[in-house]
Amino acid sequence: MDEPVSLLRDGVILFGFALVFVMLFRRLGLGATLGYLVAGMVVGPHVLGLIGDAESKLGLAEFGITLLLFLVGLELSPTRLWQMKRDIFGLGLLQVALCGVALAVVIWGAAQFSWAAALALGLPLALSSTAQVLPMLQSAGRMKTPVGERAFSILLLQDLSIVPLITIVAALSRAPAPVDAVPGWLLAVETVLAVAGLVFAGRFILRPLFRLIGNLGEREMFVFAGLFTVIAAAAVMEALGLSPALGAFVAGVMLADSPYRHELEADVEPFRSILLGLFFLAVGMMLDLNAIAERPFFVAGMAIALIATKTAIIFGIARAFAMPWRPALALGMLLSQGGEFGFVLFAQAQKALLIAPEAASLFTAIVTVSMATTPFLMMTTRRFRAAPVREHEGLAVPQADGASAIVVGYGRFGQTVAQMLILQKIAVTLIDRDPEMIETAGSFGAKVYYGDGTRLDLLRQAGAGEAQLLLFCIDGDAIDAELLTSVAHAFPQTAVFARAYDRRSLIKMAGGPMKGAVREVFESAVCMARLALDEIGVDLAEVDRSENDYRDRDAERLRAQSDTGDMRAGIDGAILQDARVRP
Repeated sequence: MDEPVSLLRDGVILFGFALVFVMLFRRLGLGATLGYLVAGMVVGPHVLGLIGDAESKLGLAEFGITLLLFLVGLELSPTRLWQMKRDIFGLGLLQVALCGVALAVVIWGAAQFSWAAALALGLPLALSSTAQVLPMLQSAGRMKTPVGERAFSILLLQDLSIVPLITIVAALSRAPAPVDAVPGWLLAVETVLAVAGLVFAGRFILRPLFRLIGNLGEREMFVFAGLFTVIAAAAVMEALGLSPALGAFVAGVMLADSPYRHELEADVEPFRSILLGLFFLAVGMMLDLNAIAERPFFVAGMAIALIATKTAIIFGIARAFAMPWRPALALGMLLSQGGEFGFVLFAQAQKALLIAPEAASLFTAIVTVSMATTPFLMMTTRRFRAAPVREHEGLAVPQADGASAIVVGYGRFGQTVAQMLILQKIAVTLIDRDPEMIETAGSFGAKVYYGDGTRLDLLRQAGAGEAQLLLFCIDGDAIDAELLTSVAHAFPQTAVFARAYDRRSLIKMAGGPMKGAVREVFESAVCMARLALDEIGVDLAEVDRSENDYRDRDAERLRAQSDTGDMRAGIDGAILQDARVRP
C-alpha cells in the first residue's frame, strides 16, 4: 500500500502547489510556465524537499510535449507544411547551425572547455523550448501570424536536428564505441523510412479506423484511438532512437485534413495541458540550486550570454529573410531560451565522456534559468516590440473611450447591428479596415475607426477589456475557433457575437467560446419563404410549423457537420423534393 499512498501524496502536493503558484503568476501577468517552474522548485529536494525522483516524473511528463506536437500537426495540412519548407529548412537550419557554433565559441572562451566539449554543450543550447514557446503562441492567438509560423518552423527543424546532433556527439565521443552502435547514415535512412511508414499508416490505416469509430458513435473510443495514435507514432520513433514528438507530429499532419480533426483536438487537449504542466513542475524540481549557489555569477552570466547570443543571431537571420525588425526581434526573444532536448543531449555528452557530471548539472541549471526568464523578457519588451497601429491616409485609429460595445466591420451587416444598439443609447465603437467605407460612413455622420479588428492589440486599444459586447460583423470567413478562443482569453468579461458567411463559416467557429453566431442570409431567406407561403394562401399556423420544422432539421444537421467536420454529415435529414410531387 505504500507506493499508491506515496503516489497520491505526491499528486496532492504537486497539483496543490501548482494550482497556487500558477494562479498567482497568471494574476501577475507572468504566465503559467513560470508558475509551474517555481512550484516545482519549491516542492523539490533543494527547497522544501517534499517530493523527490524528479527524473521519473519528467519521463512521464515529456509525453505532454508529444501530445503538443500532435495537436500542432492537426493544425497543419501537408499542403501548408510544404508551403513552409523555405522557413523550415532555410531559417531553421541556419538558426541551429549558427547559434550552435556561436554558443560553442562563447563556452570555449568563457569556461576553458575543450573544443569537443564546447561543441557538445553549445549545439544543444541552440535548441529552444517547444514546450514553452508553442503554448505561449497558442494562448496569445499568434500561431498563424508571421512570428508564430516562423517560430514553429524553427522549432520543427530543431526537432528534426536531434538525430544529427546525437550523431555529432557520438562522433566526438571519447568513450569506447559500443559494439552494436548504429552508424549515423543508417540512422538517417531509418528516419526517412519511419516518417514514410507513418505517412502510409495515416492515410491507409488511421483514417479508415477513425471512420469506423465515427460510425459507431462512441465518444470514448475516439479518446482511446487518439491516444493510441499518439503513443504508437511516438513509440516507433523512440524505438529508432529518434524524437517521439516528431512521430506524433507526422501523425497529426496526416489527420489534419480528415473530418475527425476537431474531435481529436477536443479529446487530446486536456491530457496535453496536464502533462505539460507536470513537465515544467519536474523541470523546476530538477533545478540544482546547489550548482547555482556554488557558481552564481557563471550561471547568471552564461544564461545572459545564451539569451543575448540567440536573440541577436535569430534577429539577424530573420532580417535576412525579409522580416520587419519588430517581428524579427520578437522572434529572437521568443526563441532565446534553452530547450528541454538540451537535457537529453547533455546526458549523451556525459556518456561520451566529453563533459563531467558537474558540467551537465551546471548547464541544465543554465537552461532552466533561461526558460524562467522568457515570460519576463516577453512581458517587459511587449510595448517596444509591438508594431504601432498606424493611421491609414489620415484615418483615425480606435482608442478606448468607455464604449459598451465594439462593432468590427461596418458594412451592410454591421450598420444594422450598430444602429439598433445606438437606438438603445448604447455607446458603440465602430471599426473597419476599408478606407473608402470609412469615408463614406463619415459623409453620413458616422465615426468609424480604421484598423484590423481581428488583432488583439488593436481590440485592447479600442477598449475591449472594458466593453460588454464585441460583435464581429466582417464579411468572409476570417473568424474561426482559434481566434474566438484568443479573444475570450484576452477579454473574458466581454460577450462575443460573430457574423457567419455560411455553414462552413459556422463549422470553422465550432468549439470557439462565444455567445452566438448568425448566418448573414439565413433569417432573410426564412422571411422570404414565409412571404411566399403566405402569398399562395398557406395557413399562418402551417407557415409557423414549416419554419419550426426547417429550423429544427437545419440545426440538427449543422450539429452533425460541426461534430465531424464533414459537410455530408446528416445528409439523411436533408429536405429533398419527392419525385412524385407535381406542381
